[in-house]
Amino acid sequence: MRVAVLAHEKFPERAKTAVGLLRYADYDIEAVLDRDNAGKRVSEFVPDVQDAPIVAEMADAPEVDALIVGIAPIGGGFDETWRSDVTTALERGTDLISGLHYFLEDDEEFARLADENDCDIWDVRKPPEDLTVAQGVADEVEAEVVLTVGTDCSVGKMTATMELLEAARERGADVGFIPTGQTGIMIENWGTPIDRVVSDFTAGAVEEMILERGDDYDYLFVEGQGSIVHPAYSAVTCGILHGSMADKLVLCHEAGREAVHGYEEFDLPPVADYVDLYENLARAVYETKIVAGALNTKEVGDDEAARDAVETFADELDAPATDPVRFDADEVLDELL
Repeated sequence: MRVAVLAHEKFPERAKTAVGLLRYADYDIEAVLDRDNAGKRVSEFVPDVQDAPIVAEMADAPEVDALIVGIAPIGGGFDETWRSDVTTALERGTDLISGLHYFLEDDEEFARLADENDCDIWDVRKPPEDLTVAQGVADEVEAEVVLTVGTDCSVGKMTATMELLEAARERGADVGFIPTGQTGIMIENWGTPIDRVVSDFTAGAVEEMILERGDDYDYLFVEGQGSIVHPAYSAVTCGILHGSMADKLVLCHEAGREAVHGYEEFDLPPVADYVDLYENLARAVYETKIVAGALNTKEVGDDEAARDAVETFADELDAPATDPVRFDADEVLDELL
């Protein structure tokens, strides 16, 4: 499918959905919408993903099958400066895919234009209506469950999960993926947006996905969300931890991150503290261990310094670690498979 991705004023640093799609999705991305960088190309910012031109607005993009909203601001709201791009897409007969908490299909103007031009609107963050509480039975599946957890939000949990998944498959391992956020769902075309689920049903929604896929694979890699210390997002983290009943955890961190993203008045605890935090919280439901780490070194300039950062992170964890984008994942996979 040919798509354009909206990432105004956020590409690439604050457009993790857009970058995730460029790196992992099967879509042919024909253009990225970013009025701040119009006239440039994706490869000038992110050289290791599929390339595409950056344009100022949807009117400048080539004909595509869908426009994807590739950014998700804190709170998941809709920016009214995007309205003309969305209406242009619909007037062209282009479908919409969005991971916002603001549902585009509930917008009267968008719904009318979609109906007039025979367009589909997929609000990825709209969960199923038949969810319920967890039964505490995710441990009964045949697959071994691996969950990525974070020191903070936006440290690379989805990226680490996808990189480890691909590396494991290259080894010949029989591995499935459990998407829990908008980017993973867009990549896999299935999943449940856990941060949109009613709190009582969060663990149950994860459990349901594990039960659905857990006997089809030897391993399931579950995409983590948020962080157990995050003042806004800790609830979804706990729900995934308990609902998945994961056998093993991979702790994800960004090199140099010292404060909570978007809540900089909150300092992050030392890395070693997360081992006890996650393992103790999980233990009441299902005993698990942090067996490896994934360090995001995108802000570290050269490979030698990045390797030093990974070694320090591994020492703090007392477990093997890597940056799975920058380096190989062999030692980490040895612990997981």
